Amino acid sequence: MEDFNQIIEALGVKHIDAKNVDVLESTKVQNYHEIANTLILANEADIYFGKDEKKLNKGDFLFIPSGCKTSLKFGESTKQFVTTCSISKELEPFLKMEDVSSIHQGFAYMTFDTKVFDAVNFFLSLDIPPFVISENSRISTLIQSLILEADSNHPGKDRMIMTLSDQVVIEIMRYIDEHHLFMEQFATNMTYFKDPRLLDIFTYIKENLRGDLSNKALAEIANVSEDYVGQYFKMLTGINPQDYIEYQRMEKAVALLRTSKRSIREIGHDVGYKDTAYFCRRFKMMFGLSAGKMRRRESAVNP
Repeated sequence: MEDFNQIIEALGVKHIDAKNVDVLESTKVQNYHEIANTLILANEADIYFGKDEKKLNKGDFLFIPSGCKTSLKFGESTKQFVTTCSISKELEPFLKMEDVSSIHQGFAYMTFDTKVFDAVNFFLSLDIPPFVISENSRISTLIQSLILEADSNHPGKDRMIMTLSDQVVIEIMRYIDEHHLFMEQFATNMTYFKDPRLLDIFTYIKENLRGDLSNKALAEIANVSEDYVGQYFKMLTGINPQDYIEYQRMEKAVALLRTSKRSIREIGHDVGYKDTAYFCRRFKMMFGLSAGKMRRRESAVNP
């Protein structure tokens, strides 16, 4: 319990999107991959996930952690196939973002970021698979309240969205705790709170994405040898430092694509890639679509 309290107290939550969605035409998403965490609530729609196409029961939630790839199927038919990384523009021919007053929506979803000490992408670092949350009316009520709030112009809207998003994440953490899920991964990740050198590395990486992030530089921050720093980082986090660095760079690139009008070349340089062509190749490899297409998608979703 105390460990979970420490995580929750250190966890920053950032709301990205929340909508009710109607399924216009059955389709299968071959490669759902979102840089944010995704929570899907099955209402009237038939929703299946994973290689075995496990069906969600009405009222179930599917939680897809940040960076985790899975297949999604909306409806019974599999005639249409889409390779995408988000519930957004690529799925417009098949899905309709419903008016918030709709009673018979197919499903609802929410996307959000979670970071420990504003440095570690928490659920990504756990490296856990998608999982189902059953019989939780509290989360359902929170998400519908969040969708209504996001569509409103009431005073305090942003503060209310932040509060509701925090509550959703706390409910997810409570569900994990109550059902004893992923205990080994949580035990490993508690090292974030026990080794200040690791937090120093996380902070240094975040503040120097366009600078020197070699193992030599990280070793100096952690006061360990250059030969040992990679092993040290992976032992505590489960991933090697250069993979973590690339993910942080790409996460920042997506944020800039969403919020700025800087060119792709400038964004690549801002996050530490001197070679624009290499940045574009790595971006497409990670997300399944180009940086330009990602920007057009985000512009359509958030005009």
